[in-house]
Amino acid sequence: MMNYELFKELVAENFMSYMPTEYHGFSLDVHPVTKVNQTLDSLNLIPTDNSDWKVSPTLYINQMYKHYQECGILQEVFQRAAESMVQGLKHAPDQRTVMDFENARSNIVMALVNTEQNIALLDSIPHRQYQDLSIIYRWVIDQSQDGISSTIVNNSLAQKVGMKEEDLYQLAVVNTKEFFPPTVKSMNEVIRDMFAKDGMPEDMFEMMIDEMPDDRAMYVISNEKGINGAVSMLYENELHRLAERLGTDLYIMPSSVHEVIAVSSHMGDPNTLAQMVNEINMDQVALEERLSNQVYHYDKDLRKLSMATDTPNKRLDGIVADAQLSYSSKEPSR
Repeated sequence: MMNYELFKELVAENFMSYMPTEYHGFSLDVHPVTKVNQTLDSLNLIPTDNSDWKVSPTLYINQMYKHYQECGILQEVFQRAAESMVQGLKHAPDQRTVMDFENARSNIVMALVNTEQNIALLDSIPHRQYQDLSIIYRWVIDQSQDGISSTIVNNSLAQKVGMKEEDLYQLAVVNTKEFFPPTVKSMNEVIRDMFAKDGMPEDMFEMMIDEMPDDRAMYVISNEKGINGAVSMLYENELHRLAERLGTDLYIMPSSVHEVIAVSSHMGDPNTLAQMVNEINMDQVALEERLSNQVYHYDKDLRKLSMATDTPNKRLDGIVADAQLSYSSKEPSR
C-alpha cells in the first residue's frame, strides 16, 4: 500500500478526471489547513475565470487516505470523493450569503482549545489564554436540522468585521450562551437520555442503573447541542450551583472539546484524576477533539476555577497562564 505523500500526489494529478465535465473549467487547490490540534491537507475547487462562485466545499486528503487504507481501491476513493464534492457544490451557499458581515456581531461564539497543541493556529487568530487553554472565536454561518456550520475567526476576518479580540470576547460570552445553552447533567441522566433515544423503557433503565448519591456522582458539563460544550465551564454560575448542591468544591476533568466532567473534590486526588484523563485522552479521544490532560479545581467559596495540578501533560502539554479570567456572578452585557 502506498504511503501518504505518494497518495497526495496522485490526488493532485488525477482528482479532476473523476469530476463531471461541467467542472473541468475549475482548478484544483490543494493546501495545508491548520485545524484544532492538527494540520490537514485540504482540497477545493476554484473557478479559473475568477467568477463569483459558490463557496467550495472542502475535502481533506487525510480522510481520503484513511478510506484508501480501509478499502485499498484507489478508484473507489477518488469516485466517492468526487461525488461528495459535486453534492457539496450543488448545495453550497453563495459567498455573499455566507459572508454576511452586517450580522456577524450576533453570530460570534467561543470555544476552547489546548494552547500548546495549537501554537500555529493561535498565531493567526484572535484569542485569549486561560490556564493551559485558549479561548478562540467562531462565526456561526448557518443552523439547520442537519447541523451547524461555522468558521474560526482569523485575524483577517476579524479585521473585515471591524472587531478586536476584546469585542469578540464580549459578544461571544453572551452569544454562546444563547446559541449553546449550558447543561449540567449527572452521568446517569446522560445515559438515561441515550437509552431513551434507543427506545429503552424507563423502568428497564431503573432496573439496570443504581442511583448515586449527589456527592459521589459524575456530572457532564456541556451544552444543549453537544458541540464545543467544554467552553460551558467558563460560565461560573453553572459551576457554583453544582458546587452548592454538592456542598463541596469541584474537580473538572476535560473529556473533550465538547464536554467536561465535574466531580466533588471529595471524590479523589487530582493527580490520580489527571492520570486517568491522560489515559482516556490517548486511548479513546480522537486527536481533533482532545482538550487537555489537566484537572481543574473550582473553589465554591472563592468562586474561582484554577489548575488543580502542575503535572506536565503528555502529548498535550499545556502552559499555565499567569493571567486568569476573573468571574463574577453576573454575565457580561452585550
